This record gives sequence, structure tokens and C-alpha cells, in this order.
Amino acid sequence: MTQTSVPPLPFADNATAVIHTTAENLRTGETTIPSQGDSMPAWFARPEDQSEGLPVVIVIQEIFGVHEHIRDICRRLAHEGYLAIAPELYFRQGSPDDYSDIPTLLNGLVAHVPDAQVLADLDHVASWAARHGGNANRLMVTGFCWGGRIAWLYAAHNPQLKAAVAWYGRLTGDKTLNSPEQPIDITTRLNAPVLGLYGAQDSGIPLESVELMRQALRAANANAEIVVYPDAGHAFNADYRPQYHQASAADGWQRMLAWFRRYGDGKK
Repeated sequence: MTQTSVPPLPFADNATAVIHTTAENLRTGETTIPSQGDSMPAWFARPEDQSEGLPVVIVIQEIFGVHEHIRDICRRLAHEGYLAIAPELYFRQGSPDDYSDIPTLLNGLVAHVPDAQVLADLDHVASWAARHGGNANRLMVTGFCWGGRIAWLYAAHNPQLKAAVAWYGRLTGDKTLNSPEQPIDITTRLNAPVLGLYGAQDSGIPLESVELMRQALRAANANAEIVVYPDAGHAFNADYRPQYHQASAADGWQRMLAWFRRYGDGKK
């Protein structure tokens, strides 16, 4: 991976650390995925020299949508041999690009996106991947921030999923019509092993909630692991934001790849 200039990122103020991964030897680009009567925009990356049988990783966006950082995550995964696909999961409700601050984005857009809609859309992403060179028996998911929470929920939703990795996704919280369950509520229904990656300095996800989740996972005898990085805060993998913590991000990335190798081989 090399560090160079990239297109503008939302709320970016850490440009010197932004990672830009080359697309050399990859096929990358935009596509649309039929889902619930709509055409959902998505971005994909895959190895150029393999057209069939690829393990699949669905990449679930942060609150900011499928911007350059998420596309770079897909390129990184493609260089590891995966078909990586990142769907635009807010497309029916609006665009994150229309918001200039995080509170307004959360209240004006993100809160209006129903979990049920998102989970159904992810099912259609999985089907699309299986029809476009992906191996349906090697389906995995990873998500960041908002997408980290969804990764936990999707692990309880899709029985075909083989592995999930949730980066600093909220574990507890208020229940609403659009979000009737939180990850702590679904520990007994997990279909796939889940790795959770969290920062001890994350003021939005206090360690108390992480410990409550660990207790719920133990009580459910769930195949899951939570790693907490003592020096990391929220969004520690987001190299374009000031919260980026390089050592924790690098370790988390290697743990994610090892998790996928361990559980994503088509066996439960």
C-alpha cells in the first residue's frame, strides 16, 4: 500500500496519513444491484486474474457512505484474493454528501434508514456476488462504525454467512421503530463467528457496554471474540480522520484476515 493524494473525503482532516491502495492487477468499479424493486449503487474490487470461485466480503459503510476510504478497504481486500463489494445502503433515503456535520447527518439521514431494509439489501448483495464470480459458500462481512453494528446484526440474520468482523460498532442503545434490536439483543441468534474490534478510548462506546456484550456472548455460548485496543478511540481504522491509530488499525487488519481465513473456508 502506498500513501498518495486521493479524492476528497468527508470531514477529512488527516490527509497526510490517508492510505491509497493501488488498483493494479484488480478489476474495480461501480455497479448496480437489484434489491427490493430498486437498483442499489455499489462499488466492487476483485483480483483481475480470477473470475470464478472468489471468497466474498461485503464491506458495510461508515455513516459517511461509500467514499474513498471504503473503496480503498475494498481494494485492500481484493489484493488478498477477495471479491469485495460495498453497497450504498442509504440510497433510498438520501446522500451523506448533502450533510456538512455529523449530528445533522445522523439525525437527518442515518436515523431514517431501517435495519430491516439494510439487512434485506445485504441479502441481495450476497446474491449478486454469487452470480458474479463469488463463492456463495465463502460469504463474509465486515463493517465500520454504523456498519460495525450492522455486521453484528447481519451475523444473526443470514444463516449462510461464514464470518463477520465488526469494527467499533455500537453494541447497546435505545430501540426505535427503525432499529428495534441492538447487537447485545441478538447474541443467542448468531449464525457466524464474529470478531469485534474496539478502542478503550472510544467515548461513544464505553467499556461498560463492551463488557456487557462479552457477558452476553458468554451466556449465549456464542462463537465470538472482542479485542479492545487500549490506546485507540473510535474510528481508529479511519486513516483520513484524526482518530486514526496506526498500530491498532494494522493489528486489527491482520486479525480480520486471520478470522476470515479461519472461518471463511466454507465450513461452519
